[in-house]
Amino acid sequence: MSKKRCPWCQGNALYEKYHDLEWGVPVYDDKILFEFLILESFQAGLNWLSILKKRENFKKAFAGFEIQKIADFTDKDKARLLNDTGIVRNKLKIEAAINNAQCVLEIQQEYGSLSKFFWQFVNHTPIVNSVKNYKIVPAKTPLSEKISKELKQKGFKFLGPTTIYAFMQAVGMVDDHENSCFKKEL
Repeated sequence: MSKKRCPWCQGNALYEKYHDLEWGVPVYDDKILFEFLILESFQAGLNWLSILKKRENFKKAFAGFEIQKIADFTDKDKARLLNDTGIVRNKLKIEAAINNAQCVLEIQQEYGSLSKFFWQFVNHTPIVNSVKNYKIVPAKTPLSEKISKELKQKGFKFLGPTTIYAFMQAVGMVDDHENSCFKKEL
């Protein structure tokens, strides 16, 4: 008998693996949180599966998602990224990733970690939503709008409320698995 999964991932092995092992699982590691910030920002305007397929390329192109290394990227690195066919070659998103790495370093100084910064918004406990049908899950929420606004005030780019809500779902700050999904924590 196969597992009952959220319908959005069914029928694609890569999507199903991501759903089963990562999506909605709480993440507290700064490097992984930053990885998802980068991937989610590059996903804006595209579909998530296209980003998942390029994930290893992004990891290689962005120094294994090492925050300090990305923060130190130069114009030469920007040019390299713009010519890397293995990733999404968008100049503004590439510049935002470097900028955001620099902002993360400041957050780590101020809060002790990126994890502490993000998890404070949910009282360090995932929000578990009752989801009967994934098609009615909002694209953004007042909380994602609040986090996005605070990030913008701290200098972050390409992290609007919709991108932040997708990030919150990905890193387990929000559990939006359908109620019938085997991953639901209800």
